[in-house]
Amino acid sequence: MQIYQFSVLYCNRGTFTNQSINVPTICRFKHLRLYLPWLLRTSEEYFSLYFHSENALFGMGNPLLDISAVVDKDFLDKYGLKPNDQILAEDKHKAMFDEIAKKSKVEYHAGGSTQNSVKIAQWMIQKPHKVATFFGCIGSDRFGEILKQKAEEAHVDAHYYQQTDEPTGTCAACITGDNRSLVANLAAANCYDKEKHLDLESNWDLVEKARVYYIAGFFLTVSPESILKVAKHASENNKIFGLNLSAPFISQFFKDDMMEVMPYVDILFGNETVSGTARFVQTGDIAAIARWAQALPKVNQRRPRTVVFTQGRDDTVATVGEKVTMFPVLDIDQNDIVDTNGAGDAFVGGFLSELVQERPLEECIRAGHYAANVIIRRAGCTFPEKPNFR
Repeated sequence: MQIYQFSVLYCNRGTFTNQSINVPTICRFKHLRLYLPWLLRTSEEYFSLYFHSENALFGMGNPLLDISAVVDKDFLDKYGLKPNDQILAEDKHKAMFDEIAKKSKVEYHAGGSTQNSVKIAQWMIQKPHKVATFFGCIGSDRFGEILKQKAEEAHVDAHYYQQTDEPTGTCAACITGDNRSLVANLAAANCYDKEKHLDLESNWDLVEKARVYYIAGFFLTVSPESILKVAKHASENNKIFGLNLSAPFISQFFKDDMMEVMPYVDILFGNETVSGTARFVQTGDIAAIARWAQALPKVNQRRPRTVVFTQGRDDTVATVGEKVTMFPVLDIDQNDIVDTNGAGDAFVGGFLSELVQERPLEECIRAGHYAANVIIRRAGCTFPEKPNFR
């Protein structure tokens, strides 16, 4: 009877009082392993559930429905496509998306940079489902319904703003042999409306539930005011806000918007390309760029800014304070590499899956390297049923 009362008291504290769920509290009872293994398992489950609570991770960005199908040379020629290329859709490509969807063995996946990252974070976490939340804009059409379904299958809690002016954003992967010609049509992804979606009480409640926030820099071209609102909330409540530099054109043409958000950024992601082409700092030394970005003004002084730059097969660069550390990536046979397009999104997703559990930087980067290593062995930003990480 005493055992029962003790376990109920502890579990009640674990369920209703977040402050009591910490490592020392659990460790105090570890000596009971020989006598009460079931009690220890229960304690650890509650500890895990605290960090893996629904909507703990929030992402916002440009949702795209990835459509993959095998095509022939005539199809490429019809739309003026090269076998191995990445382009933005023009008017002449608009009919292509419906045509490729009619191909046999067509595959659909929830895509877009931020959505990829939170999807991979959820895959790494596995359970509970819906740890990851995602906001973005889609159309009121068939592709939008498929995108909802695919996000649900990935166990991401996606809340899309639906409008009727533009169709759902898509990215077609036209496969010929070992080549993939990618054509992206952002369409509805460009139409996100802060007042009609983010500001709604029910949606903002989901923002407030999160402890970690991540937004790719691409969204600066769509709704910088939405990014700023989320970033300020994170800063004011001592939560973690992450931003990705995403692409060279972001720092080149959206510098003012980016620098307005930067004081609220706790973790800045990028790669050797975007860091090297950033026009606001004149140096080719990636470690120096990381130190410079880390030292930019920051509102929440309770959290030092962390800067993480990946470099493909070369070491990942990370800096906290004045210290710069290099982390080697996992080895891989070049013959095993299928597609590197999703590597950056996958790295961030793996990183976030550990960050939301308040794991140290080294573990976050290790998870990021693992996720990227898995994704580059596959076509598109896809993954096996379960991860094999630890």
